[in-house]
Amino acid sequence: MSAEIGVVVTGVSGRMGQMLVAEIAKHPRMHLAGAVEREGHPWVGQDVGTAMGGAAIGVIVADDPLDCFARAQAVIDFTAPAATVAFAELAAQARAVHVIGTTGLSEDDLAKIKAAARHAVVVRAGNMSLGVNLLTVLTRKVAAALDADYDIEVIEYHHNQKVDAPSGTALMLGEAAAEGRGVDLREVSDRGRDGITGARKRGDIGFSAVRGGDIVGEHDVLFAAAGERIILRHVASDRALFARGALKAALWGQDKAPGEYDMLDVLGLSEA
Repeated sequence: MSAEIGVVVTGVSGRMGQMLVAEIAKHPRMHLAGAVEREGHPWVGQDVGTAMGGAAIGVIVADDPLDCFARAQAVIDFTAPAATVAFAELAAQARAVHVIGTTGLSEDDLAKIKAAARHAVVVRAGNMSLGVNLLTVLTRKVAAALDADYDIEVIEYHHNQKVDAPSGTALMLGEAAAEGRGVDLREVSDRGRDGITGARKRGDIGFSAVRGGDIVGEHDVLFAAAGERIILRHVASDRALFARGALKAALWGQDKAPGEYDMLDVLGLSEA
């Protein structure tokens, strides 16, 4: 496809929302078709450019998502679980590609998003970066190659304002490790150690979360056995990489059949 597409950014006042607005402005095949915030937010009714501290760009922040979605070909959504579930239904009504970077989604939330994906394209990923998705593929392959003599620990580092743990990326990596081992992550996940925990259970996949400062995002997958350790690592130093990945997903989804996809599909790595 070569035609320019209109994109709506939800949660536009957030750090990812503002980054998306900036990246869309530079994109040769996209324009900002709408900006959404929750009802009562001080940005509602303001030009999004002015609200961000710059020049007006002619897009007014709105609190009516369906009206915005109806004028767009894609919705990019890094918000909160309840909002994302509501947006999924509305994006499906508008037949807009819904790119979801929201984390902390429950099983019930995921079921509702899956239902919406029967009517429109949904691209959902715990992380939108090329590097992290390559790390996911590597994690699955290494986990498949090593037996349970190798303890697996996913260690994630984020800024002090992040509200969920483990991160969506950490869970994505944990799922990849579990898939490589041929086990259900829900049965082997080891989180929140505190006090007298006893010895580590063979075959468990552990998670550790660090929160501090302005860390954009770092993820280690540790395979530790007697006498050696293998560490797979990704470090994000610029939040714009996540925004650029989301824009790539929005473009990729334009000619796809309704369904739920992830960044491995977007990047052609789903069969890797």
